[in-house]
Amino acid sequence: MEDSLDMMSEVDTILLKVASRCNINCNYCYVYNMGDDNWKGMDKFMSIETIDGICEALKKLIGFQEKHFSIVLHGGEPLLLGLEKLEYLLSRIRAILSDLYPVSMQTNGILITDDILTICSKYRVSIAVSIDGPQHIHDKNRIKHNQKGTFHDVITGIGKLREHPDANFLNAGLLAVIDPASDAGEVYRFFKSLGTPSVDFLYKDGNHSKLPPGKTAADSKEYGTWMVDLLTAYINDPCPLPIRVLDDMMKVLLGGIVSKEGLGLTNFGIIIIDTNGTIMKNDTLKSSYKGADRFVEPHNIKSGQLLEFLHSREFTTYREMQNPTSLKCNSCPELSVCGGGMILHRWQDNNGFDNPSVYCADQLHLIAEMRKKISQLIPSYV
Repeated sequence: MEDSLDMMSEVDTILLKVASRCNINCNYCYVYNMGDDNWKGMDKFMSIETIDGICEALKKLIGFQEKHFSIVLHGGEPLLLGLEKLEYLLSRIRAILSDLYPVSMQTNGILITDDILTICSKYRVSIAVSIDGPQHIHDKNRIKHNQKGTFHDVITGIGKLREHPDANFLNAGLLAVIDPASDAGEVYRFFKSLGTPSVDFLYKDGNHSKLPPGKTAADSKEYGTWMVDLLTAYINDPCPLPIRVLDDMMKVLLGGIVSKEGLGLTNFGIIIIDTNGTIMKNDTLKSSYKGADRFVEPHNIKSGQLLEFLHSREFTTYREMQNPTSLKCNSCPELSVCGGGMILHRWQDNNGFDNPSVYCADQLHLIAEMRKKISQLIPSYV
């Protein structure tokens, strides 16, 4: 590591893997069902020692970085951590970070209780829930270990979240994984009926050597067609439900910037801290090959060397992976909109990440249709 911190890479998001196990078993999960089994060797839950190490690192980080960053609790299923340890974690974090630093949680919603919501309200932690759509869509993939669906359990959790007195703050919206065989309009109407403040949609994980479920070829457009149908429902709604991916793409088309990785040319500083304190790359890289989310030299947050690590060439190289290297991407007029997509979607066994996204055709189809619709709504748009 270099010994100067003057050019330290700034952090945008710190994702804490507080539990390495999950109470459900989604068919498409990149953690458990895409070939990487490193989770088996991880601590099941984040220890007090690791939590304390994280908090010591946060104290140092805010002394060197003026930019506010966000904290995200993740898993596995983060609520498996338990009420007592969750409160310890959140109380320690908030003793260091003011409310100007967003803290959130991504959960499957099944373990939400009034006590959990009270703690999250106390320490200003918002909650996003994963759900894929109506029951016949959701229960195709988001299932329990006994193969039974989870829809009704998730809806119960969402209901508790919506009914909490502090719901306006706590309810951060929904996260859905796309099933391209489903009806996008039906999914949109279902989510709107839940009264959610927003929805984010994700493509299923996959790459050129292992195509995502529902995609028949690298140049097919099943997901792009689905997204255009979603865009149509969104545009035709006089009071549309905020959809992050559509909003971000339209922002870029109108001259703005994106809010999350995988779109546009913004380079985000993201680190993952596993249950034992190991600092990892974006964990979605697990779907590319076993160990793809690991740094060559292991680093642990408990070492007290986070600032030095953020300044290292290894972290800079990892961050630069967000920028596509393929000739097709770098000569594409739409690169400023799609950004080359998520890193994991570029993987191919014979040449690594030096490829366009496996969703390139889908994204180009969506962008073209989005341009048409914007020009219809704004005649002066070119």
